[in-house]
Amino acid sequence: MSDEPLVLGIETSCDETGAGIVRGRTLLADEIASSMDQHARFGGVVPEVASRAHLEAMVPVIDGAFAKAGVKPADIDAIAVTAGPGLAGALMVGVAAAKAYAYALGKPLYGVNHLAAHVAVDQLEHGPLPAPCVALLVSGGHSSLLLVPDVTGTVVPLGATIDDAAGEAYDKVARVLGMPFPGGPPIDRAAREGDGAAIKFPRAKLHDGTLDFSFAGLKTAVARWVEARQDAGQPVPVADVAASFQEAVADVLTRKAVAACTAQGVTDLVVGGGVAANSRLRALAADRCAAAGIRLRVPRPGLCTDNGAMVAALGASIVSAGLPPSPLDIPADSSLPVTEVLVR
Repeated sequence: MSDEPLVLGIETSCDETGAGIVRGRTLLADEIASSMDQHARFGGVVPEVASRAHLEAMVPVIDGAFAKAGVKPADIDAIAVTAGPGLAGALMVGVAAAKAYAYALGKPLYGVNHLAAHVAVDQLEHGPLPAPCVALLVSGGHSSLLLVPDVTGTVVPLGATIDDAAGEAYDKVARVLGMPFPGGPPIDRAAREGDGAAIKFPRAKLHDGTLDFSFAGLKTAVARWVEARQDAGQPVPVADVAASFQEAVADVLTRKAVAACTAQGVTDLVVGGGVAANSRLRALAADRCAAAGIRLRVPRPGLCTDNGAMVAALGASIVSAGLPPSPLDIPADSSLPVTEVLVR
C-alpha cells in the first residue's frame, strides 16, 4: 500500500448519501444525493424515508464518485464508512453497502465515527491537523466541543448540548417564522437584512462555568416573542428576529469555543458540521479567535455538511497511521461515542 492511500468513503448517517474518494489528503471526488426535498413537507427528517432514499442512491452515487475520480473500484486501497452516530436505519444501509464492496473487492474495511470525520475533513483543505486542536462541531444533531490530540484515535469530549443542537434550533425557529426546512440557510439569508441587536434573546449556560450548550430555551423564547407580537396584532420583523436569534447562537458557540481553547492551552480551533457554513458563525469565530490569538480553521461550506469526502479523509488518515481495519461484522451504532473513532 502506498504512502498516499486511495480511499473510498461512504456516508449515510442522515439524509445525504455521500461517496468520496481521496488520495492521502487530496480530494478526487465528492458525490452527494440528498433526500431533503422528500422530508421538507414533514418539517424534519423522516428516518424510514431517508433509509429508502439511501438504498436507491447508493450505487449511482458510488459509481459517480469513481467516474469523477477517474479510478476503478479495484484501484482503491481501502473503504471507510460512517458506522455511527446517526439514524439507525440510514447507517445500516451505508454499512451494509461498504461491507459488500469490501468483500467483493477484497479491500480492508474501516468503520469510522461521523463526528471525527467532520474534524478530519479539514485536512483536505488546510493540510495536517495541528496536534492538539479543539474542534467545535455544530449540526442538526450535534453541538459539541472536543479536544483532538489525534483524530485517528484520541478524541476527548469537553462539552455538548444538553437538549437541542444548534441546527435543530434553527429548524424549529425557521418553522415559527414560516421559512422552509432546513432552517439554516433561510435564516442566514434573512438575518443579513436584520439587526442582530434588535431583540435580546437569552444565552443559556453562557456563564455557568461549563463548556456545555443549551438551545431549547432560546428556541422557545423566539416562539414566545413571535406569538406575543401576533397576539397583539403587530407585524413580526422577520429579519430582526432571524438576526437576533442567529446572534444568540453564534455568540454562545464562539465564546465557549474560545474558552475551551484557553482552558486547554490550545492555539488552534477547527469548526465543522452543517452549521459551520453559517456566515455569522464564521465571521464571529474569526473575530474572536483573532482577538484571542487562536488560529481558526473552517472548511469551505461544501465540506461542512455531511459528505463522503470527510469519511474518506478520516479513513485515509487511519490507513496512513497503520491501524488495523474493522472486522466485516461491525454493526451500525446510532449512539457511537465520539471517543470511538475506529470501530474494531
